[in-house]
Amino acid sequence: MEIAIVGAGIGGLAAAASLLQRGHKVRVYEQSAQISEVGAGIQMSANAVKVLDSLGLRDRLEATGVRPKAFEFRRFDTGELLHRLPLGERHEELHGASYFQIHRGDLHSALQDAARELDDKAIVLNSKVVRVDEDSTEAKLHFDDGSCVRAELVVGADGIKSVVRRHVIGSDQPVFTGQVAWRCTVPISLIPPELRTDIVSTIWCGPKNHAVTYYLRRGELLNFVGCVERPNEEESWTAIRPWEELSEDYRGWHPMVRAIIDTVDRNQCFRWALNNRVPSMTWSSARVTMLGDAVHATLPYLAQGAAMAIEDAAVLARALDLENPLQERLRIYEKHRAPRTARIVEESTEMGELYHISSAEEMRKAFQDRNIAKSRNEWLYPYDPLQVTLT
Repeated sequence: MEIAIVGAGIGGLAAAASLLQRGHKVRVYEQSAQISEVGAGIQMSANAVKVLDSLGLRDRLEATGVRPKAFEFRRFDTGELLHRLPLGERHEELHGASYFQIHRGDLHSALQDAARELDDKAIVLNSKVVRVDEDSTEAKLHFDDGSCVRAELVVGADGIKSVVRRHVIGSDQPVFTGQVAWRCTVPISLIPPELRTDIVSTIWCGPKNHAVTYYLRRGELLNFVGCVERPNEEESWTAIRPWEELSEDYRGWHPMVRAIIDTVDRNQCFRWALNNRVPSMTWSSARVTMLGDAVHATLPYLAQGAAMAIEDAAVLARALDLENPLQERLRIYEKHRAPRTARIVEESTEMGELYHISSAEEMRKAFQDRNIAKSRNEWLYPYDPLQVTLT
């Protein structure tokens, strides 16, 4: 098929590589003049790593990623351990693939290379889509320069402000959640040895605020994500805010958290608004479909946003292998993906509420009742996008 993908983010590039592997003619249209990613971390569990392995990226993950030993959930000030979810060898034994923490830019670059190795013309830059339409024989992308391209199928991987979504669902708008996220990285060499955590992903939970710290690039970088409740914020991935605001948000936090904040490059403190939507069960029209944040934008509190886009890419590619008419293949794709991603959206929101409980006693009980390790190992991580039955 001739397939046009809108957006060269992680989901769009994963879809491009997956579809090119199967012999489709694919073009990815990206509005930016060059492809880049904010310097921050991303977490890839077995359910997504299986897809990355199938795209030939295992060596890239091994070379630049970190295999954490566990998730540790701790109280923001005392460091009290509230819950532990083993990863490392245990994760691979249970789910058949490793858990990696990787720099977002490294993963993005690896996916670009995977797509371009299959077709060096696959990615088209400076191509801002402003409108999508379709008829019984083709779909069209209209660009801001007045040009258009035709394809048998259009895939919207164009994020939370998706143009493709407007065509499929309508002009619903994302909703600000009342939370914002700080992102920054610090060379581990700047952190005193006595204030470094083990090779784990630590979630520091506190009143109306939490932070996540974990290692990147062979353990050379420490990634910080801080999620705090605020009444309003401009949505942006590239807004740099004053270090003093970051410092104030985490005043009185554990010395390990403060060590990051006190050593970060004060001109590189990124913060953006966290938005989401009520999950949609409709993903497709006759010749247009979507994946990733375009259709299931979620809070980052399960560390599964990019993983879901990668799952989407693999399942879509497999659904298109079926012999059914195209519209039926797209229906099968959304039938399998919509319920799972809706659960991700809902549980991510619930995790935010759990992490932000004010009372230490109430938080202890909530973690005990929730048993995060048991839950995620039963339904989240075992999912295999390459093997799930499509009917």
